[in-house]
Amino acid sequence: MMEIFSHLIDGFGIAFQPFNLGMMVLGCLLGLFIGAMPGLGSVNGVAILLPITFFVPPTAAIIFLAAIYYGSMYGGAISSIMLGIPGASTAVATTFDGRPMALQGKADFALVAAAVASFVGGTISIILFTLFAPPLADFALRFGPQETFALMVLAFATFVGLGGDDIPKTIFMILLGLVLSTVGLDTISGRPRLIFFDLQGFYKGISFIVLAIGIYGIGEMLWTLETSRGKVEIISHRFTWQRLKAALGEVKTAWKTMSFSSLLGYFVGVLPAAGATPAALMAYGLTKSFSDTPEKFGKGEISGVAAPEAANNAASTGSMLPMMTLGIPGSPTTAILLGGMVIWGLTPGPLLFLQQSEFVWGLTASLYAANFVTLILNLALIPLFVWVLRMPFMILAPLIFVLCFVGSYAPDTRMFDPWLVLLFGFVGYVMRKLDYPLAPLVLAIVLGPLAEDSFRQTMIADLGDWTVFFTRPLSGIIMAFAVLLFAAPLLKGVRRRKAAADKT
Repeated sequence: MMEIFSHLIDGFGIAFQPFNLGMMVLGCLLGLFIGAMPGLGSVNGVAILLPITFFVPPTAAIIFLAAIYYGSMYGGAISSIMLGIPGASTAVATTFDGRPMALQGKADFALVAAAVASFVGGTISIILFTLFAPPLADFALRFGPQETFALMVLAFATFVGLGGDDIPKTIFMILLGLVLSTVGLDTISGRPRLIFFDLQGFYKGISFIVLAIGIYGIGEMLWTLETSRGKVEIISHRFTWQRLKAALGEVKTAWKTMSFSSLLGYFVGVLPAAGATPAALMAYGLTKSFSDTPEKFGKGEISGVAAPEAANNAASTGSMLPMMTLGIPGSPTTAILLGGMVIWGLTPGPLLFLQQSEFVWGLTASLYAANFVTLILNLALIPLFVWVLRMPFMILAPLIFVLCFVGSYAPDTRMFDPWLVLLFGFVGYVMRKLDYPLAPLVLAIVLGPLAEDSFRQTMIADLGDWTVFFTRPLSGIIMAFAVLLFAAPLLKGVRRRKAAADKT
C-alpha cells in the first residue's frame, strides 16, 4: 500500500508539471464541448485530436486524450438536459429525467446533479483503479461469453421485473430494439439481415446514436410542438449561489444511488467490449427498479440523472484498466487510445507498470486532477448552459432540428442517417402518443449486439448446449437473479389476486 502511495505522489509530480497540467485543462475543456455536441462524443473527439499528440511527449499525450475522454463524459449530459438531444450514446439515459427537470425549471439542478455524480463516479473508479488494477483485470478475464450474455439478460430483466411501466409494452419495446439491433451483416456468416427495401444504407446496421437522436430529439420535439402549439414557456432561473446550495442539498439525497452506480459502472467498464453506454443504462434501470418511488422516474427524478452519470464516468475509467494491464480495449475510445500508445512506442500489458512506471502513474494522477478540473469547469459554465433555455422556443425548436440532423450525419458522414433520424423521430412521436416506454427500446438496441455475439459464441463453443448459462458458477448466479426479476410481475399478480380474494 505504501509503495502504491509513493508511486502516486511521484505521479502527481509528473501530472502537475506546467506543460502536462496545461494539456490536461485544455483536454477537459475541449472534451466538455465535444461531449455536448450531438453526434460527436468521446470516440470522435479523441480520434480527431489524436494526430496533435504526435508532437508532444507520450505522457503529455495520454494525459491530454484521457482528459478529453473525461470531459466528454461530463459534457454529454449538457445537451441531453438542455435540449433533450443525447450528446453521446453514453448520455441517453440522462435524457430520461434530465430533460423533464429542465422543462420544470430545474435545469441547473439537473446539471449540478450530473456534474457531482460524474465527479463521484470518477473519484470512486480512480481509487479502485489505483488500488486494485491487476486483480480486477484478472477477475474480468473470467467473464466469458456466457457471463456476458447473463449480464445482458439481467439488464433486460430489471426493466421488466421491477419497472413501473406497462409490462407487455415494455417487453414489446425490448423485442423491437433487439430486432433493430440485428439489421445489417451477420457477424458470424457475413450474410445480410433485415435489409429493408434493399436499401444499401442498412448494410452498416442502424447506428445507436441515430436512433437515440431521432427518438429523443425529433420525436420529443414533435410531441412538444403538438401539445403546446408552439407556445412553450420553459422556466429558467438565474444560477445563483443560493440555487447552487439548494441543488447540492438535493443531490446529497442521491448519495447511495451515486455510490452504487459508480461501483456498477466501474465493473461493467472493466469488462472487455462493454463500455460506458451499457453501464449507464443498467445503472438507470437498477436504480429505478430498487427505488421506493419508481413511478417518479421519467418525470424529473434527480436519481435518474445521478445514476447514469456516475456510472458512465466510472465506466470510462474502468475501461482503461484492461487497456493498460492486458492490452485489451474496454471501449471504442480506449481502442483509439491503445492505438495511440502503440504509435508512441509503448506496449500495453502487465510489463507496462514495471517498464513505464512514470507513464502509468503520471496518467493515474492526472485522472484525479482531471476529475476535479472538469467538475469546476462544469459548475462554472452552468450559467452559460442555462442561458440556452432563455431563447424563444420558436428559435430553439429549429435549432434543435438542425443539431439533430448534423449530429446524425457527423459520425459516418452519410446522408442515409439523417433520413433514419426523421423516420425514428416519427416512430418515437407515435410511441409517445400510444404511451409506450422508450427506455427499454434504447437499452435493447445498445445491448442487442453484445447479447447476440456472446450467445452465439457460447452456442458454437458448447455445441448448442444452452444449459451452460446455468451450470457455470458466475453466469448461473446472474441468470438466477434475472429469472427472479422476470418472475416478479407474475408473483405480484398472484399476490394482488389473493389479496382481492381475501377481501371478498
